Order: sequence, then C-alpha cells, then structure tokens
Amino acid sequence: MNAMATDAHPFGPTAALRISATARVGGPAGLASRVEQLEAFYRWVHTERMQGLPILNPALQVEAVGFRLLDGDGMVAGGVLITPWFMSLVCLPLTWQDGGQRIGCKRERAFGNQCFEFIGAHDPAIGWHEACALFSPMGGFDRHELARETACAVLASLFAEGQKTSVAPGDRASRRAFLLGRRAGASS
Repeated sequence: MNAMATDAHPFGPTAALRISATARVGGPAGLASRVEQLEAFYRWVHTERMQGLPILNPALQVEAVGFRLLDGDGMVAGGVLITPWFMSLVCLPLTWQDGGQRIGCKRERAFGNQCFEFIGAHDPAIGWHEACALFSPMGGFDRHELARETACAVLASLFAEGQKTSVAPGDRASRRAFLLGRRAGASS
C-alpha cells in the first residue's frame, strides 16, 4: 500500500487536520514550530518520493535557513529552503492555510529589499505557502556548507541594513540579476 494512502503516516491524508490543530499559534511563538514542520515535510519528501532520482545531490540535506517574520502583522515567515534538488526563497504563513485558488498562481511579493515572483503551493502537511526558486537542480554545490553559505549570503543581501527600500510590484527583480548582484531598476 502506498505510504501516502495510509492514515498512520505522518503526512498521510489527514495530516492537514492534525497539523492545522497544532499550528494555530502565530507570531514569534509559531515560527520555530512552522519551520520544523517545513523541514520535516521536505525530509519526508526526500526519503519517500525523491530517492533514486538523478537530480538529487547526495552532498546536500534538507535545511531551512534564516527564517524570520516578514510582514508587519507577524503572520508570514520567510527564509531559504535548501533541499538536495532545489534552493528556494519560501514565504510560509505561521498558521496552516488551505491553498484554495492560489495553488500554482504567480504573484509578485516583496522579500526584504527586493520584489520577486513567487508561486503558490500547497502540501497537506504544511498548508499553503509560496516559493521562488533560486537554484534547481543543485549540482553546482559540492558540499552542504556551500549551499548554506549561499543561502545566508542571499538573505544578508536581501535584508542588508541601509538597503531597505519600498519595492513596488512593478519593480520585480529577476532572480538571475539579483544573484549576479544587479538590483531591480539598475542598468545592466
């Protein structure tokens, strides 16, 4: 029987009901819990769904890096998620939310001092969240420490003091330009 079809599995069909009941604390108190849920879910995906796929980088592991509260009401956290197959900026509500009509939808979102295009996603274990790919696949990283250093450098640049700007949705940075050190609106 498929592991996803069993109710006993931690990320089975009723995971959303179990997790939503425990993930109702917002603000700083809910941050650590939600980040742990995010990491646990992607570790499960790594071991249960991704094994044997050639895009996996065996030098890497799942790690959430630098998650912090992003918005004024303290209900959305953001950081970088590293996996053996991708590295993405992730916006994660501090309470479990249904995806509704937002799954697969793109929207521009301020993240630190830049604005990027994020795609809505939903997994029963963590609920609705948004992601913006930084790297995929992850073959360019020969050790996990390098991936973590890269994630930290991305976040340091996005949240650098003195770099706080009000970013309008039309000023979306291309990920490539950002990673190469060119800001939104800057000439190439």
